[in-house]
Amino acid sequence: MKKFISYFKILALVLLAGIQFSCNDDDDNLYAGAPEIDMVSASVDENGQALNPLVSTNMGYANNTYIIKGRGFASLKHIYFNDHESYFNPNLVTDNTIIVTVDINTPYVNGNNKLKLVTNTGSVEYNFIIAPPAPIFRGFQPVNAADGETITIKGNYFVDPTVKVGDMDAQIISYTLTEIKVKLPAGSQDKKVTVTTLSGNNTWGTAVGTAIYDDAFYAPWDMESWNNHEYVTDPDNAFQGDVFIKKQIDGWGNIQSNWNSDANAVTKYTGIKFAVRSDGPGKLIFVFNSQFWGDASKAFTTSDDWVEVKYKWSDLGNPAAVQFLGFQEFSGAQTTYYFDNFTYTTD
Repeated sequence: MKKFISYFKILALVLLAGIQFSCNDDDDNLYAGAPEIDMVSASVDENGQALNPLVSTNMGYANNTYIIKGRGFASLKHIYFNDHESYFNPNLVTDNTIIVTVDINTPYVNGNNKLKLVTNTGSVEYNFIIAPPAPIFRGFQPVNAADGETITIKGNYFVDPTVKVGDMDAQIISYTLTEIKVKLPAGSQDKKVTVTTLSGNNTWGTAVGTAIYDDAFYAPWDMESWNNHEYVTDPDNAFQGDVFIKKQIDGWGNIQSNWNSDANAVTKYTGIKFAVRSDGPGKLIFVFNSQFWGDASKAFTTSDDWVEVKYKWSDLGNPAAVQFLGFQEFSGAQTTYYFDNFTYTTD
């Protein structure tokens, strides 16, 4: 995650790094010509610590703070990144140093990749790329695609991406800023998918081929209609994919899957997980293989935000097979719950 800190904290940090500011520059010592840029540096490292010494860079991120070193800055009027103006605090400008935060709305595509300073004595441009934020990964469909089939990755900031499944390159068929279509390479099963751009990488926590439910249940699993649940198609509010499960559960009531037996899952995988949220505060017990009904020690709370809940097989009594998945309402009040992304875990 990129770092953004207040001007006051930056001032303290850069003073520690040896950058001195003067409230009253001696006009006789000011550089008289057009401004010149020697270097641009991030103000802090990835841990939020002041860089000392400063490290030159030609790439930055919107809403992050940078130190510009050079001369002729005293009469600074404007700062532009990719032709988009960024506000600067005059108190953080000397004739040789500028501290500026790149405006959050600065474009990172189709720009001129230039930093431009304008002063009373002229202007200067400096090669400086505004990179997009690190990619955001919101899942892929279908989770249980076979090798050679196409999956659709959803998220944001997919600028010139590459995709790996495990340590194997996946063939990109097409991509936009928010969606990538890739062909799974041979050996993709039980491997995780990683999207990489020049700004970083992100790996989705669900491996290929491990789904019990993504946008639908995979055989032999299902949820019987007598549960009176709904399947809601709402990509913007799903944990992943497009469709999630909704049910208003009475206090102490339940929702449950059908009965089955999958002994292979407990030997092949490390555990099970799912995503859940509720309308307001809620409390549930995961009733696994008909165990833990009414067991307060197994209860967990829910809220308006999706949370992913994971269990190792040892947390669930080291079962011989997966036979039954259910939830008991444990707040005692009628609450609407939402469920998504039932999968096995691989780590």
